[in-house]
Amino acid sequence: MRKPIIIANWKMYKTRAEASAFCQAFLPLIEGQEKVEAVICAPFTQLDVLASELKGSGVGFGAQNFYPVAEGAFTGEVSLPMLQEIGVQYVIIGHSERREIFHEDDSLIQQKVQAAYAAGMQPILCVGEHLEQRDNGQTVSVCSGQMLSAVEGLTEEQMKTLIVAYEPIWAIGTGKTATAADAEEVIGALRQAIAEKYGREVADCVRFQYGGSVKPENISELMAQPDIDGALVGGASLKPESFSQLILYK
Repeated sequence: MRKPIIIANWKMYKTRAEASAFCQAFLPLIEGQEKVEAVICAPFTQLDVLASELKGSGVGFGAQNFYPVAEGAFTGEVSLPMLQEIGVQYVIIGHSERREIFHEDDSLIQQKVQAAYAAGMQPILCVGEHLEQRDNGQTVSVCSGQMLSAVEGLTEEQMKTLIVAYEPIWAIGTGKTATAADAEEVIGALRQAIAEKYGREVADCVRFQYGGSVKPENISELMAQPDIDGALVGGASLKPESFSQLILYK
């Protein structure tokens, strides 16, 4: 049975003081819940704050980016050993904003996935299509291509622990969202692509999330779909009240 996982992606929001205040308001709202794995992915400057505030709560925390080399002349970058020192366990890889704005290609994303597993970290691999690609019927081919390229070389045991977030680019921060049925159709096709390459047993272990204007009003319908195991949440994760409602969905 795949445990649901709801992940906050704070993007480039919140100061350290705001992150601390968020945690102090958020944790009492979800106290005692155990059905959902909850994670907050924050900017680098807030990670040690989360390490302190979330200690013993059962809520995990992660980074939104890293460079897949342990050390070196890479000005402005942060390595996995640096993140591990703080206690980071999760890393987002391949988010469309990294692909589109910072021009990260499939080769770099594959290196990041390999580096994360080698370091014992949990990758959250993002895939998604543009509206034009969707309109041209390319959604599954684009997203499965991104996914299979990123996981090339992983073992079956590594694949079983993978988290994949399907985030249609046209739905991120726009207020638009794929219908639950649309999201389920795409994610079901991605799971089938893994089954064809790694076998059904592996595919049934992979946890798939939907991301793209997820909010309290649509979380229950999304989570009711058999292949959707969670959500990667942007705007609705910035307020303790709305993020807690996502964690406590019925």
